[in-house]
Amino acid sequence: MKRVLLRSVFDAFEYVMAHYAPFGEEDMVEKRDTYAVISIQDSHTGGGFGFTFNKTAYCHDVLTLYFDDTVKPVPGAVLFGEAHASAIIDFINRNRSVDTLLVHCYAGQSRSRAVAAFAVKMLGADNRAYFTGGVPNRHIYDTLCRVYENKT
Repeated sequence: MKRVLLRSVFDAFEYVMAHYAPFGEEDMVEKRDTYAVISIQDSHTGGGFGFTFNKTAYCHDVLTLYFDDTVKPVPGAVLFGEAHASAIIDFINRNRSVDTLLVHCYAGQSRSRAVAAFAVKMLGADNRAYFTGGVPNRHIYDTLCRVYENKT
């Protein structure tokens, strides 16, 4: 993996669409790097954001998870847990050969920032920028780190 991209749902959609061309016009594709998507969607809406990403010639894998931006149990919300963390860790390991890991949630500020910061750390790079340019959800980040340490 060469890079981890942190995006809002809208910016993630634009990134994915830059890799799309109608059937028969594949030479018109704007971007040709390979990528995998971690799509973090809201659980309380009854269907996330109303769409999911799919594998394509350039998108090698997709992990769609439904949890909310909470740090403790809240009635009606799904708290990030160890099963989510394990799925993310396995997904990153499985997709190390792609050029880009695209991580998004609704705003690209808390849930996805925590996951992206963890992914960068897991890949052995410096993740400090994720903590100075915004506020990652510490419950998510700490859970990922703890589960990863227990797996290794």
